[in-house]
Order: sequence, then C-alpha cells, then structure tokens
Amino acid sequence: MAGLRLGPDDSELSQQSRAAPADLISDDDRSVAADSWSIKSDYGSTLDDDQRHADAAEALSAANLRAPSDYSSDKEEPDAEGVTSMLGLQSYWDAAYADELANFREHGHTGEVWFGADVMEVVGSWTKNLCIDISRGRMPNHVDNIKSDPVEQGDKYLSDWSVLDIGTGNGLLLQELSKQGFSDLTGTDYSEGAIDLARSLAGRVGLPNIHFLVDDVLDTKLERQFQLVVDKGTLDAIGLHPDGSIKRVMYWDSVSRLVAPGGVLVITSCNSTKDELVQEVESFNQRSVTQEHDETPKDKFQYLSHVRTYPTFMFGGSVGSRVATVAFLRN
Repeated sequence: MAGLRLGPDDSELSQQSRAAPADLISDDDRSVAADSWSIKSDYGSTLDDDQRHADAAEALSAANLRAPSDYSSDKEEPDAEGVTSMLGLQSYWDAAYADELANFREHGHTGEVWFGADVMEVVGSWTKNLCIDISRGRMPNHVDNIKSDPVEQGDKYLSDWSVLDIGTGNGLLLQELSKQGFSDLTGTDYSEGAIDLARSLAGRVGLPNIHFLVDDVLDTKLERQFQLVVDKGTLDAIGLHPDGSIKRVMYWDSVSRLVAPGGVLVITSCNSTKDELVQEVESFNQRSVTQEHDETPKDKFQYLSHVRTYPTFMFGGSVGSRVATVAFLRN
C-alpha cells in the first residue's frame, strides 16, 4: 500500500478531483465484501475493533469533522466515490501485490513506482537533507536550498536515524533511502504479498539489511519508536476507505506513538495539499490536548518544511502541484 497509482498523464488533474481507472476493480478478489481491513499476520488484536472505531467516531464528532461514508458493499454498480474507495481496501492491495509478485517471479519485473521514480528520488534526497540539517542542530526553513552532502559524508549524520516506512508496498522508497545513506531501515505493510515482494526486490539488489514485516499501521504491533517515519501514499489510501474519516483519526493516534520525541514524520500525498495536511495535524493536536487534559498541553506535531520543487500547474484559477511532501516534528 505504498500509495495511489498515478499514470504519466495525470498532471492536469487537481489534488481534489481524481477519478480511478475503471480497470482497478475487476474481480471478486477486490470486492468490498471481501475486505475486513484487518492485518493478515500471526499477531492478535490487542484492542477490540468495534471499540477502536467507536473511539475514533467519538473524536470525529467532538471535532465536528465529516461523518463516515454511507458507502454500501451491496450496491449493484458503485458510483465514482465507491470506485475510488476500492483503493482503500486491503482486498484490493492483496490482489494487486499477488499479481505483482507473480510477475516478478515469472519475469523479474519490479512493478509500479507510485507517484513515479522522479518523485521518489526527490523524497529520498530531500529527506536526507532534512535529517542532516536537524542532526547539525538547525531547524530548516528552506531545505530545498541546502547543498547536498556526498553520501559518504552524510553517513555520519544519518547512522543514528532509525527509519520506518509505513505502507511500504514494494519497498522501493526504502531502497532509495538506503542509497541516500540511511542504514537502519524498516518497512511495514498489512499485505503479505507486498512484504514478500519488497523482500525479494531488496534481496535482488543486495540490500538484505532492510527489515520488512507484516503490520497494520492502524493496529500496529511495533513496540519501538523511530527517528524518521515516512509515508508515501498510505494516508491517501486510508482516506479512500469507506470509513476513511474514522480511519484517518486512528492513523494519527497510531503514528504519534511510532515517531520518537524529536523525530520526524514525512508524508507524501497526491490527495492532500500541504495546507490540508498541516490543518489535519493541527486538528489532531487539538483532539489530543482535549483528550489528555494535561495541565501544560503541548502539540504532538509541528510543521517543519515541505518540498518546494515539484512542478506546479493552474487549475480553477489556483496554482497547485499533483504531489505534496510535508515534514512534521514530533514534540
């Protein structure tokens, strides 16, 4: 579940209006009825699923946010919203990665690079510069303007950064981060097929040190925290689930426990702008303060910076980009 699948001709679409290709929903393996949004692993749930949904729904209600979708799995012909929601279902990704894994084993194909190879390289190099800047004791204002160090010089700064890629998919973003000089790398995904593919691809290029495991970010079993958590399209996919608004609340609760204090969360999205991601973080901070009743409340995340080099285009009189990458500091 590394992200949404964008074709090369998508640049004229806005981040607010994207139609899913018709061939994304074709067989019963990708049906809504088949989806349980549960992790396929040997782990057992530590919290009743109904209770987790109820807690998230209560938080949404208190914040006056959108109610969960009324999407019904027994609609004869899904409307446009329903089709898009297929990308939020585990059954879709299980089927997609089963196909890609079979294709890799038969033909050696890597599979798709979500958002494109250019975006992935930008995310890797920009994140490297961001982490080096923080390691030097500087809070960046314009990371894009920082002169990149050679990887061999950056290693001394990056060796202390433990990295988690949530919804890693085929694991190619972690391979890119490895090229940039990061060495403590972990990737998780709730699809077993994705993890099998990621391990195979990393092994083929001689990167067996990248640790991959099956885990659902919405009900994570990870007990450690990471200095850097990256998300390339996972929040997008979660938001496309029929109960996406509730699951996004669950996402932030979980991610806030995975990022170590002083660590960084880097989100790359094609469905949210930089300002929308910042607003979502501010809403999460407000909910957290209300729930914890701390005498000295403090925001859990604060905005750090964002990529400014993505191509922009005009739509409806506004200037926008098809992709946003935003970094937040965990307080």
